[in-house]
Amino acid sequence: MAIQFSSHRTRFKLPNLKKTSTWIEKVVKAERRKIGSLSYVFCTDEYLLEINQQYLDHDTLTDIITFDYTEAGSNSLEGEIYISIERVRDNAKNLGIDFSLELKRVMVHGVLHLVGYKDKTSKEKKEMRGREDRYLKFV
Repeated sequence: MAIQFSSHRTRFKLPNLKKTSTWIEKVVKAERRKIGSLSYVFCTDEYLLEINQQYLDHDTLTDIITFDYTEAGSNSLEGEIYISIERVRDNAKNLGIDFSLELKRVMVHGVLHLVGYKDKTSKEKKEMRGREDRYLKFV
């Protein structure tokens, strides 16, 4: 079980690595899964846009992109979660909430995608938001 945190093209450093890792582990356990290999990469809007264009054929800014490498039928999550620190800061400002809260929401959002939750329909978005809210209380 391994959670890795790194930064690319940004000087952002996640504070409280151990506390954050423990929180993510609790979330995954609550979903009756385990962590195989999970990487968080904190980056710039520009870098995430490049990934969005190259791998997803989308030409839009986003706060998160999750690549799921979990083998079918496996209980062990494997994936990479890319998060634009610039998007998270802007979203937090626009929503009038603390940056660290919005960052945690986005981080758990990526894990929930790896577990299998979607957010395309309004029903899926509502369920995703409910789970995010639930797991933010775990922090």
